[in-house]
Amino acid sequence: MKLTVVGGGSTYTPELIDGFARLRDRLPIEELVLVDPATDRLELVGGLARRIFARLGHPGTITTTADLDAAVADCDAVLLQLRVGGQAARQQDETWPLECGCVGQETTGAGGLAKALRTVPVVLDIADRVRRANPDAWIIDFTNPVGIVTRALLEAGHRAVGLCNVAIGLQRRFAGLLGVEPGEVHLDHYGLNHLTWELGVRLGGPGGMDVLPGLLTEHSEHIAAELRLPKALLNRLGVVPSYYLRYFYAHDEVVEQLREQPSRAAEVAAMESELLRLYADPALDEKPALLARRGGAYYSEAAVALAASLLGGAPAGGAAADSVQVVNVRNDGTLPFLPDDAVVEVPARIGPDGARPLPAPTIDPLFAGLIAHVTGYERLALEAALHGGRDRVFRALLAHPLIGQYDRAEALTDRLLAHNKDHLVWV
Repeated sequence: MKLTVVGGGSTYTPELIDGFARLRDRLPIEELVLVDPATDRLELVGGLARRIFARLGHPGTITTTADLDAAVADCDAVLLQLRVGGQAARQQDETWPLECGCVGQETTGAGGLAKALRTVPVVLDIADRVRRANPDAWIIDFTNPVGIVTRALLEAGHRAVGLCNVAIGLQRRFAGLLGVEPGEVHLDHYGLNHLTWELGVRLGGPGGMDVLPGLLTEHSEHIAAELRLPKALLNRLGVVPSYYLRYFYAHDEVVEQLREQPSRAAEVAAMESELLRLYADPALDEKPALLARRGGAYYSEAAVALAASLLGGAPAGGAAADSVQVVNVRNDGTLPFLPDDAVVEVPARIGPDGARPLPAPTIDPLFAGLIAHVTGYERLALEAALHGGRDRVFRALLAHPLIGQYDRAEALTDRLLAHNKDHLVWV
């Protein structure tokens, strides 16, 4: 089995490597290729990756290259984890929207649109080259904004599934509160990428007993503190929203806080410098503790589970290849109030033939309305990413529920285009 990681020079790659090494019985990789144009970073990450494999006794080989076509030749699966423009572009995404009174964030609002415009053309070019190398290869997209990028891949006919670590992170947190193993917890997790609600928390599988009411009764204060939302709001909703819903439910409060504190991009850039210094140490053969603060918790476990099921490997317990996992997949009637070609983030049964969403419960209009609204924005965002043009950018911004006013959308359009002129060929 050959697996390729595009964006393999990321400082977060050692987390992925650690998961591949620990869970090798589930995903028996023989060759792992890390590809990245940033060759200086790539060699540091690649060196640590080989040492992690060696320490944990993984027999597979790890190679590094800047040659994408060589990297994807004969691969069985490609994992996308790239960031066009790097942390410098992220820093812009998180700051210039604040000038217009809008949240600065790299996956939602104006900053998220900028990231989509930079990313979609690059990802589609990579996917075309993967398809030429092996039409049967699976593409696992971890590149943000995952929903929009995965929709672009699926509309272009690629064998792709989108992946986010929000669901697996919540699963682990709930399991800890309940005192059970994570595999015993199934989430009724519904919505769009970074716009989801836990409608139920079930023990023993999709049809198990819903323990969410008890969790909210006993632990709402703890859960609310982690989400940075009022406990009273969780109790009124009766569900657990993703922490990204804070940008919607407390937008103005978040904007004021973001104006007064360093950006997350600046924090990550500082961490990355220190991580690269650590990776250069030839004695380091495990992921450093600092990596836990980098973001993407449990990413490796989610990626291994998804790749193993898509490629016919064994899930935990060694039973049949199919498994249930929260992924980003084409809607096709799962949420009946959305178009079939929308991409939703829902529990799905994963196997070699792809992801098949489980039947969804009825979604409260309080959540369904926002889901439908953001789905419309994502449709317009993808049109802007594929076809360009100032008017398409303006339409997407005007449609976004966190923007929505014409003068604000005009100002944000000007700033977006000015800050991204080096990454958008049509500007």
